[in-house]
Order: sequence, then structure tokens, then C-alpha cells
Amino acid sequence: EMPALDALARLVKPERIAVLALSSDRGGATAVARFYAERGIQSLPVLLDPRGTAARAFEAKGIPTTVLIDHAGQERARVEGAIDWASPASVARLREVVA
Repeated sequence: EMPALDALARLVKPERIAVLALSSDRGGATAVARFYAERGIQSLPVLLDPRGTAARAFEAKGIPTTVLIDHAGQERARVEGAIDWASPASVARLREVVA
């Protein structure tokens, strides 16, 4: 899912839509940066949630859980499980939901 999220981040950045992927990896920023480098991920920031604080706050039931938040800060949708975020249908749905 990470390469697709990276592609999505590039696509929607001009629209002021941010893609934030939180890592639950306990290896820290170094492990995440290495993972990104190995897969050519360049458009996602390294964000850590090793203790699952954000996951609990969003009541995520599993990994991955994606929460779509609009420009007003309101949750508009969520997806539990992996999908292809770079697919045209996913990009269109994201734009529709967060607009």
C-alpha cells in the first residue's frame, strides 16, 4: 500500500490534500526511512506511532486503517484493509470525500 500512497501524495499535493502515513514500526525513524528508500517512496513524511496512540484515538481495528479527513477536520470516511490508493477510482473517491 505504501507505494500507492506515495503516488497518491504526489497526485493530490497541488490540491492541498495531505497524505499522512503513520508507522507502527518500533524500529523508529531510521527503519521507516530505510523502508522508504528501498521502495523509492519520496512524497510521504516519516511519521511514527510506535505505541499505537493515534491508532487508538481513531479507534482503528487493524492495520492498515485509512481515515479520510476533510479540510474542516471532520472524518468523512475510513477504510480498513489495503486498497490501491493510486487507482483512478480511489483518487476520485478521495477527492469527492475530502472536498
